[in-house]
Amino acid sequence: MPNINELTLAKELIKFPSVTPKDAGAIKFLAKQLKKLGFNCKILEFKDKNKKSKPIKNIYARLGKKGPNLCYAGHTDVVPPGNIKDWTVNPFKPTIKKNHLIGRGANDMKSSIACFVSAVAKFLKKRNKFNGSISFLITGDEEGLAINGTKKVVDYLKKRREKIDFCIVGEPTNPNKLGEMIKIGRRGSISGKITISGSQGHVAYPHLSNNPINTLVKICKKLNEQKLDKGNQNFQASNLEFTSINVDNRATNVIPATAEAQFNVRFNNQHTSSSLKKKINSVVKILSKKNKCKFKIDFHVSGESFLTKPNKTIFMAKNIIKKITKVTPVFSTTGGTSDARFIRKISPCLEFGLVNKTMHKIDECVSLKDLKNLTKIYHNILEDYFK
Repeated sequence: MPNINELTLAKELIKFPSVTPKDAGAIKFLAKQLKKLGFNCKILEFKDKNKKSKPIKNIYARLGKKGPNLCYAGHTDVVPPGNIKDWTVNPFKPTIKKNHLIGRGANDMKSSIACFVSAVAKFLKKRNKFNGSISFLITGDEEGLAINGTKKVVDYLKKRREKIDFCIVGEPTNPNKLGEMIKIGRRGSISGKITISGSQGHVAYPHLSNNPINTLVKICKKLNEQKLDKGNQNFQASNLEFTSINVDNRATNVIPATAEAQFNVRFNNQHTSSSLKKKINSVVKILSKKNKCKFKIDFHVSGESFLTKPNKTIFMAKNIIKKITKVTPVFSTTGGTSDARFIRKISPCLEFGLVNKTMHKIDECVSLKDLKNLTKIYHNILEDYFK
């Protein structure tokens, strides 16, 4: 059984400029490494009729045919590096400085993948035969539209009746130091665009027009003032945030015909996307009618809120993390969305990975000590899970 060093593998993965939706060879390379460990690898490429989405390569790899099946989930795609001149190194030429590995994906989340692969290699060296299966669900579409990635892999697995008994999602979950936080759920996310249509006219004769901006401002104010909830023991309060107001009008003497606003709601388990659609639609409809304007709302649901009730495996992972890091992790549902929102439909899961302070930033990095400790944590979880 080959030795796989987490630092070496992390460096190799970072070298691939796999900015969503480009794969740049990262998936094929990872499949090659897993095959060396005996995994049966299936590269799944999905396309969509939606012209905005590109074909995406994903991997589902499995070692063993028996249950239970412990799965690791992650992504090889990364966000754009931004202005490369702002980096102290080339973001796709991984460099070690001050005991930190620097590169795009070092934190989110190629290093976490490397740690789990290394942990599996160590586990198999000690226990070539074990009672169960280990699998990898790796996508190239987590940072983008997430249309042809994990969502479709999950559909594929459901059709094949492939059972996953527990899943570890390797997203960076710790705010400041390794061991602080395990994610056991996430808030839901729904985005929308409100378009208000009035009637165009000359600013000197406002009584002959109907300015849609006035109605849109009232709608924004009303929605902003409505507090959705106060949160609960597992989730922070839900929040509606306007992200842009657009009026395609450069003339200062013309009242425009339309005005648009975009928003996003991060919501807890006191709501569903359907209940929020009804609530928002009601406010927009009432105020539009009152101000004699027409309206249109386009919604996009990224995912519903969910919570994994802490079970034996989650508490086992918590104890291992505490033992290795000397930090007691808290269970949390904070932050944005992750692919756990798709996986939880077929398996209970937790999220645990590296420190997220530098993710998506210039000079994204991970400490070499954290790389070693995360590998130890993943290795110990494998040992205990298949005890």
